[in-house]
Amino acid sequence: MLRGTQAGAEQRGNPNGLQADEAPDDEGFTPLTAEQANEWRAQQPQTSVWGVVRWQLVLLLLATSLSVPFALVWGAPAVVASVFYGGLCVLLPTALMAYGLTGSRWARKRAAQVQGSQGSAAGVLAGVFFWEGVKIVLAVAMLALAPRLIPDLSWLGLLLGLVMVLKAYGVAFWLKKRQAS
Repeated sequence: MLRGTQAGAEQRGNPNGLQADEAPDDEGFTPLTAEQANEWRAQQPQTSVWGVVRWQLVLLLLATSLSVPFALVWGAPAVVASVFYGGLCVLLPTALMAYGLTGSRWARKRAAQVQGSQGSAAGVLAGVFFWEGVKIVLAVAMLALAPRLIPDLSWLGLLLGLVMVLKAYGVAFWLKKRQAS
């Protein structure tokens, strides 16, 4: 629990103006050695971003093929196009981000700097934020263009395709975790 006033805290030597009832308990924490940290990293499942893109493609094709019988029964072929386009609204931005982080000139330059110990984590993180921003803008733009590109757009079909392809993140992680155990 925090208590105190600014003047009282400064008198006690605490410049932030707050005083904690108890100091944090660092006695139970033991840092890992480099060898232990490497062993821990080796046990953690690592999923390639391209593996996620592949699973998104599989789920996009699955969702689209499952929507075909419904479209035939209801006589609405726009449902199939809507499901497919909804999945593309996730797949294409993710593939662009994957390329930006792994195959672009920027990514190759960053990889060379990291191998030469000249790279910084801040630069890598800035790249992830940049490509994530590109991904979001592209996805929103594609969703905004959907009514113009698909005549008789089925919003339910679009949402179904979008959600199905988004589940690829969970599928890829689950399969990697299952393979690791």
